[in-house]
Amino acid sequence: MDSSFFLDILKKQGVTFFTGVPDSLLNVFCDEIANRYGIGGKHHIVAHNEGGSVALASGYHLATGKIPCVYMQNSGIGNALNPVASLTHPKVYGIPMLFVVGWRGEPGVPDEPQHIFQGEITLQLLSDMDMAYFVVDKTTSPEQVKDALLRFTKLFAEGKSAAFVIRKGAFAGNGHVYGNTHTLNREQAVGIALEAAGSDPVVSTTGKISRELFEIRNKASQGHGRDFLTVGSMGHSVMIALGIALQQPERRVWCLDGDGAVLMHMGALGIVGSHAPERFIHVVFNNAAHETVGGMPTVAGGADLAAIALACGYRYVHEANDAQSLKIALEQAKAQKGPVFVEALVALGSRADLGRPTVSTQENKRAFIEFLCEG
Repeated sequence: MDSSFFLDILKKQGVTFFTGVPDSLLNVFCDEIANRYGIGGKHHIVAHNEGGSVALASGYHLATGKIPCVYMQNSGIGNALNPVASLTHPKVYGIPMLFVVGWRGEPGVPDEPQHIFQGEITLQLLSDMDMAYFVVDKTTSPEQVKDALLRFTKLFAEGKSAAFVIRKGAFAGNGHVYGNTHTLNREQAVGIALEAAGSDPVVSTTGKISRELFEIRNKASQGHGRDFLTVGSMGHSVMIALGIALQQPERRVWCLDGDGAVLMHMGALGIVGSHAPERFIHVVFNNAAHETVGGMPTVAGGADLAAIALACGYRYVHEANDAQSLKIALEQAKAQKGPVFVEALVALGSRADLGRPTVSTQENKRAFIEFLCEG
């Protein structure tokens, strides 16, 4: 289905406000929203996480009485569950909204390991959340979407929410061009960080940062035992790294993170700062975008992440925007009493032939534990 037709159908039913976290299965849908409504105005806001999107959509409904649309990958249902169950449900305030959910890991459709279980339970989770749903695929007609939306409208009048579940390849449409003004290549920056880390353990965030890390290790024939690749759980890599640092304070521990991940669970910065692990280095590659799922911007382009980290208790912060300044910042970071926060301002984009990790998540875990516990 053409995403433009889909938005036309929503508009005819009065749905003209959108918020959420982008998803690769929804990228042309999100791009069409950006083309039509822009980003960051009264009609469309890219939120920090899915639960925040539900809260934002609730405020929209309270202010207008209209039905908002919240989009997300199905992995975001967990973030959305709390406000859906304790805020918007008819047994609480009865705030209706329409969800558009990308169905990663659908049973029978090959996908990455972090999506498999989530895909298996997606429809059951929506049912458990007392939410009617309609599955959209590439054969779905506009008439079927209209009929489903009319059924949903009756539920909205009762203070209930409903969801369109979007299968892989369901949407077609025109893209939207995203970019920033930074020139430092992220894969090069990841390589600089790995060189600085040496034999220290590294925890990397989900998405292309972990993929680039894996390929850099492969090319250097270094093995992968020193790295924990957080292929899911966006925003939680820093807490994984903190857990390691607190239990093994003699080690220097590195977290390679992204701006979208930091924004998603920014409270983690305060926890790191309060516990103040002295040999903890947090490197954030900031391209102000959700690049892995299409490039839609985050608000990190206008936020001073280093200053936020400093205010949260990090003892040393530094910003770098080219290879040389990043090398200097990381060498200085190793000499500082942590926690340390280094922000690398990087360009959008990656190699077209960028691969994915070829070791399983279980193999990664076992090798990493063996590395941490050796001796």
